[in-house]
Amino acid sequence: MISSHSPAAIAEELGNRLKQARLNANLTQAEVAARTGVSRKIIMSAEKGFVQLESLVAIMIALDLVRQLDNFLPKQEISPIQLAKIQGKQRQRASGSKLIKSEAPSEW
Repeated sequence: MISSHSPAAIAEELGNRLKQARLNANLTQAEVAARTGVSRKIIMSAEKGFVQLESLVAIMIALDLVRQLDNFLPKQEISPIQLAKIQGKQRQRASGSKLIKSEAPSEW
């Protein structure tokens, strides 16, 4: 199970999976680099598990893997407890306008 591995081992495995996806798409590193607008060196680094998040997303787009993001990191819903905390801090009504002394009409 990948969950029992270190962060470095998981990153390396993700890099291996990117490489295999590239090979399955029959694309060279240079072709993926051209599609993403990053250097071939960044593609090489990504395939070893060293990549910035934005570059990873660009590579996933180039390899038509973006749909996999929902499996990779599903959208997180707000828990009922967090929702209650947020709603408790929301304003319930307007406080009305406050006039600053210098802005008040002269007959006041």
